[in-house]
Amino acid sequence: MQTENVIQHIVDWLAGYSKDAGTSGFVVGVSGGIDSAVTSSLVARTGLPVMCLEMPIHQSPDQVSRARTHIDYVKSNYANVRSECVDLTDVFDSLVTALPNPQTRDQLEMSLANTRARLRMTTLYYFAALNGQLVAGTGNKVEDFGVGFYTKYGDGGVDLSPIADLIKTEVYELGNAMHVIDEILQAPPTDGLWGDDRTDEDQIGASYPELEWAMEFVERNDDESNLTERQKEVLSIYRRYNSANKHKMLPIPVCEIPESLRA
Repeated sequence: MQTENVIQHIVDWLAGYSKDAGTSGFVVGVSGGIDSAVTSSLVARTGLPVMCLEMPIHQSPDQVSRARTHIDYVKSNYANVRSECVDLTDVFDSLVTALPNPQTRDQLEMSLANTRARLRMTTLYYFAALNGQLVAGTGNKVEDFGVGFYTKYGDGGVDLSPIADLIKTEVYELGNAMHVIDEILQAPPTDGLWGDDRTDEDQIGASYPELEWAMEFVERNDDESNLTERQKEVLSIYRRYNSANKHKMLPIPVCEIPESLRA
C-alpha cells in the first residue's frame, strides 16, 4: 500500500467533503484505540477545526491514559485541534437505574454495552451541532462490512467514514506512518464497552488478521476443501457474525406501498 499517498487521499477527501457540506470541520471520539487515533490524526491534517472528545463510562485506567496521551500529542502537533472530556459515567448510571432489568445477564450486558455507545453518539452530535461540524466515524472495513462489530446508532451513527475502506492491518500501517503513540500501536484492540479488559478477539473468537483472511476468502469464493481446522473455525465465526449483523450493513428497510393500494 502507498501509505503516504493513501493518507493524503483521505485527508483531501475529508476536506473536500466538509467544504461541499458547508461545515466547519470535524468531531471525533477518541477511545485510546488505533482506529480513533488514526481517524483523529487524519482529520487533524485537514487543517480544519477539530474537536476530539473523550467520553469515559466506567473506563479502565489504561484506556483513559492512552486516549489522553494521544489527544495531547495531536494537540501539540496541530493547532486546529481542541479537546473536551465529558465523563458520562453518572449519566449512564442514572439511565441504568431508570430502566428495567432483562431476564438474563447476557441480555443485560449486551444492552448496557450498546447503551454506552449510543450515549457517546448523542454526545458527539451535541458538539457537532454546537460547532457546525461533522461526526467522523472510526470504523474499519472488517468491522463495518465484515463482521458488523459495532453498535447500530452508536459508533455506527456517523456522518462520514474515512477509514471504512481500510482493513485493520492497513489502519495500523497508517498509524505507524503518522507516528501514533506506541501505547496505542501495541495495545490489544478493544471496544471499551464492558467496563473490563476484554479485547475484541476475546469477544469475537478470532484475531483481525484472521477475520481479514476470512473476508477475502469469502469475497473470492475460494475452495474450502484444503482448509485447516482453525481456518474452518475462523470462517464459521466470520460467517456467523456477518449473517447476524447484516441488518447493520444494509439500508434501513422501507415498506413500499403498492400503487394499487393507494387508489
